Amino acid sequence: MSQAQEARPSPSSVYHERQRLELCAVHALNNVLQQQLFSQEAADEICKRLAPDSRLNPHRSLLGTGNYDVNVIMAALQGLGLAAVWWDRRRPLSQLALPQVLGLILNLPSPVSLGLLSLPLRRRHWVALRQVDGIYYNLDSKLRAPEALGDEAGVRAFLAAALSQGLCEVLLVVTKEVEETGCWLQTS
Repeated sequence: MSQAQEARPSPSSVYHERQRLELCAVHALNNVLQQQLFSQEAADEICKRLAPDSRLNPHRSLLGTGNYDVNVIMAALQGLGLAAVWWDRRRPLSQLALPQVLGLILNLPSPVSLGLLSLPLRRRHWVALRQVDGIYYNLDSKLRAPEALGDEAGVRAFLAAALSQGLCEVLLVVTKEVEETGCWLQTS
C-alpha cells in the first residue's frame, strides 16, 4: 500500500448523518461541523426565535417534519460564532479560497420519490461538503456513506457540475474573522 493510500482516512472516521424525515438542513449542519451539534428540536427553537409571533412558521414545514430554510442554517452557524457566506455563482470557482473555508453547504433540487416510485417533482435539498484529513467529501445525507471528492480540484469539479445544473446555491461556512476580512475570496 502506498503512503497516499495509508494517509487516506477511512470513511468511518468521517462523521456522516443519514437522511431522516425532512431534516436535511440539520444533517448538513452536523455533517459540515463533523459532529452532532443540532437536532430537530434545536432547529425548531431557532424557527421560533426567527418568527416568534407567527402561528404558521415560515422557516419550516407546516407538517413539523423539517424542511428548514436558509435562515435557520445561518442562525445556527451564527450561534456558534461562524458565518455563512453566499457564493456568487457568476464568480469563477478559481477565486474560491478553499483553505479559508471550513465547509460548504449546497442547496440543490432533488427528485421526489415514494418508495420505488419516482415522481416528476423536485424539492430543495441541503448537502454538506467538507475536508477531513486533506480529502474533501460529499456528505449528502441521502448517501449511504461519505463520497470522497479528492483534493481541491475534485471539490471544484463537483461544485462546477452542481452549479452548471442551475438552481444550485452555495453557502461557504467560515469563521467570523474570515467573513469580516473577506479572505474566502482570492482576488489575484
